[in-house]
Amino acid sequence: MPEGRLKGEPDHDMVVSGSGVLIQSLMRHNLVDRYVLLIHPLVLGSGRRLFVDPGAFAALRLIDSKTTAKGVVIATYGPGDSSVASA
Repeated sequence: MPEGRLKGEPDHDMVVSGSGVLIQSLMRHNLVDRYVLLIHPLVLGSGRRLFVDPGAFAALRLIDSKTTAKGVVIATYGPGDSSVASA
């Protein structure tokens, strides 16, 4: 499906869970309108990264955040200032 057609679909949300490859592809084509990240208070030390180097760059703006009783932070981000350079 051409990217313009997907973006033009009626207001149906698409949720992607556990597919960093798909997310990277959607990011490269500017098809992600909102990121909802669940940040768990657990450090594993290794594993796959969602945002790889070099990967698609996304300047993000925090829209909302909540913390659950278990300490999970639910952070919602939208598009930010694209003129900000990556660190």
